[in-house]
Amino acid sequence: MKRIFTGLQPSGALHIGNYVGALKPFIDLSAEYDSMLMVADYHAITTLKNPTELRQNIIDIARDYVAAGIDPQKAVIFRQSDVPEHTELGWVFQCLVTVPFLQQAHAYKDKVAKGLEPNAGLFAYPMLMAADILLYDTDIVPVGADQRQHVEYAREAAAKFNNAYGETFKEPQERIIEATATVPGTDGKKMSKSYGNTIPLFGTREEIAEAVMSIVTDSSGERPENVYAIHRVVRNEGELQSLYESYKGKYKSLKEALIEDIDAFVSPMREKRDSISDDNVRAFLKDGAERARERASAKMRDVRAKMGLTI
Repeated sequence: MKRIFTGLQPSGALHIGNYVGALKPFIDLSAEYDSMLMVADYHAITTLKNPTELRQNIIDIARDYVAAGIDPQKAVIFRQSDVPEHTELGWVFQCLVTVPFLQQAHAYKDKVAKGLEPNAGLFAYPMLMAADILLYDTDIVPVGADQRQHVEYAREAAAKFNNAYGETFKEPQERIIEATATVPGTDGKKMSKSYGNTIPLFGTREEIAEAVMSIVTDSSGERPENVYAIHRVVRNEGELQSLYESYKGKYKSLKEALIEDIDAFVSPMREKRDSISDDNVRAFLKDGAERARERASAKMRDVRAKMGLTI
């Protein structure tokens, strides 16, 4: 059975873009694949420095995974920091790639351009992400379009290690749903926590309404494109064409329709989320960590032996 792997940072509340770019593709494919879903807490500390907030975010995002439809009995849901082989392999890959190679990372350049501190962890982020993926002989990585390069970097890390030490790592493939590869935020840019332009995945109706009513619209075309691009996430395009034709030019009415549709879409997941306790989360994360660690430690024994680190 082929393996699928993805993960999200616990750096803030999940949003509609996270669901479309990573969670829904993962859920759709999980029945056909051996599935692994990670809480990427070591990645989060490149930017999040508040321990209390991070602890709560870890619990919340794991709860969100299950509320969105992922079964912890079938998928391995685990926390990155519970499996130290991730950082060990990340270091190995850092020793195989060059500084100019890492300097080409779009995410690094983008975050520095936005004024984030260019710490060494942020710079080396792609090699830790490569380790996350390659530790588990991953075949498919569902990601948003903006993460495509990180999977390309994972393939490069795998190839460099395989060339230096012998065939060890699979070269994974990204899985992107092109029609919804990049969900726009309320300002028209890519929906991102760092831009502050998100619609929360598990927000209250009031929070959803506030976000939707703030979506930037324009009058240059026949429909508000930002509103439409978000709307097609929760409703099929055949229905939307009729709706947008009926309310042509009535942007407020279209936003109100979007609020209704998002709230109807989120409501069942929100109810399920409320039923999952912190103790439930800790229990399935503990079980997931044990299952992930078993796989990761076997891979690292092989890596160490091939590199000459076993005597």
